[in-house]
Amino acid sequence: MRELTAAAMTAAETAETTETTENPAGPCSRWEADALARAARLERRLGDPYDPANPHGLRALFAADERRTPPAETEQLLLGTGLGAEFVPAEYGGRLLRADLLARALRPVFRRDVALGFGFGITSLFATSALWAAGTEEQRRSTADLLLDGGRATILHHELAHANAILRHEFTAHTAPGGGYLLHGRKDVIINAGRADIYVAYARTDPARGPRSHSVLLLDPTQLPAGRVRGLPRIATPGMRGALFSGLEFDQCAVPGGALVGRTGEGVSLALRTFQINRSLICGVVTAAADTVLHSAVRAVTTGRSAPVARRWHKPLAGVFADLLACDSMATVALRALSLLPDRAHMLAAAVKYVVPDLLREDLEELAAVLGSRGFELDSPEFGALDKLARDLPVAGLGHAGTASCQAVIVPQLRTLADRAWFAEEEPPPELFRKGAELPCLDYRLLGIADGGDFMAASLTGSAARLAASRGVGGRLTVLADLAEGFVTELRALREQCRQLPDFGTTGPPGPAVCVLSDRYCLVVAAAAVLGIWEGQDGTDPFLADPAWAVLALSRLGARLGIPVPELTDDCLGQVLEELIHRYRTGSSCDLDATELAR
Repeated sequence: MRELTAAAMTAAETAETTETTENPAGPCSRWEADALARAARLERRLGDPYDPANPHGLRALFAADERRTPPAETEQLLLGTGLGAEFVPAEYGGRLLRADLLARALRPVFRRDVALGFGFGITSLFATSALWAAGTEEQRRSTADLLLDGGRATILHHELAHANAILRHEFTAHTAPGGGYLLHGRKDVIINAGRADIYVAYARTDPARGPRSHSVLLLDPTQLPAGRVRGLPRIATPGMRGALFSGLEFDQCAVPGGALVGRTGEGVSLALRTFQINRSLICGVVTAAADTVLHSAVRAVTTGRSAPVARRWHKPLAGVFADLLACDSMATVALRALSLLPDRAHMLAAAVKYVVPDLLREDLEELAAVLGSRGFELDSPEFGALDKLARDLPVAGLGHAGTASCQAVIVPQLRTLADRAWFAEEEPPPELFRKGAELPCLDYRLLGIADGGDFMAASLTGSAARLAASRGVGGRLTVLADLAEGFVTELRALREQCRQLPDFGTTGPPGPAVCVLSDRYCLVVAAAAVLGIWEGQDGTDPFLADPAWAVLALSRLGARLGIPVPELTDDCLGQVLEELIHRYRTGSSCDLDATELAR
């Protein structure tokens, strides 16, 4: 894969124009403008996704998916753009400054193909996160050089049958008599196992159960002893069929002591700290794939019709658009929090990964009703994205297993939050919600877990308090104020119920009733993100500054939660639908940025 040197990538990039993108949603910081400009260049290089002659368009990507092969020509294009630099922190020569900006840079890829986004690139970030958090200087620099040179990394922990958990016995690493480790075990489902340049393995180093049971090892497959590691056959997955999943088996494979990342027994801690980036980032980029399906649905109901959209499709189309804005709000806030509040973002990241997949699955069901059978025609680039995304989402970690892993983070904290944080904590800095705000650089070493706080609950109560003066006045602002108060009332009820919970772990595994509490809590967090993003608007984008989209998004969240939801006026729904049609006709994305798409 190292066909392009770092110097060549720099030359290729500087040959491109360096203009920043037109930004309809407000001023940008320099870092933000640079990320948007890179995304715009990549969008142009990938070209019109609906052009049947485009080798990087949806027709070509769907065909590769049908063949169960990676789209080689598009991977070569991405290699030429130096996409691997996006996963390397800037201090080591890469472009990774903030997680929210990384999501923006990657969206052009995920907008076209989730499997391509994982198979070509984002898995390398997930694998190397432990190195950026705890690796030695030598480990970080050698890994950075490899990624900058077009190499790949993969992570050896993911097992579909085990709910994405790492606390299993697939790999064990015993101390070798002469030093180092003897690695043993197998995994059958590893993305890019057969073509990765380095492996990052989570292996059991202590037979006792507990938080110190696992360690992280950095492995160079070319340096492992012959005959002690065996590649296993490729696994055919129902989704992400163009990605290469296969297995690895280690047989008492000697690994040098210098392969250890961080300290012995730090594997679980590193996973918990770094997976919050993975969770939030996946949600931030996969929303772009749903954006493509929404554009397809709008195309289906507007092409060849005299009226803009038949009335029966107003509610599902506008509703899905509002959901995508809510998903982007949650993911954006979580990704920004990793820079601004790195020791306190753990619960928010889990809530995002909990809510966003459910919203996207429900949205795809609504869009299936709009698209009908056309949404499952993979030979049709105009409409076939629905079928592919519905199959890709679970394999991308956005299925039931991902939900269970997020519950494992949230449930143990509910009583503590109810006792100490809710209605007691201060609001987060307003920069968390403001586009263009100058935020600190992402530093993996500062990431923390389970601090007992909840700044999103504080943000919700603050937003509701500021909106309280608008209640009873009339209009969309009043509806928004009523909805905000409804979510605060739900938070109060949650506090009383969660205070009655026993200490976690004293009564066996949590039952369904506790899991329902985590459901409700995560929807409250989603509402807080929507309100925070709406309040953070500076008025540059009239649509985002108007309450209509937030009202519709909160109404849909409230209906899922079962709280009283005021009846929406036709003008509220109509304004959101009008913006959606406008974005479709002007070729703009359906996220908070409304960026220009290739056409």
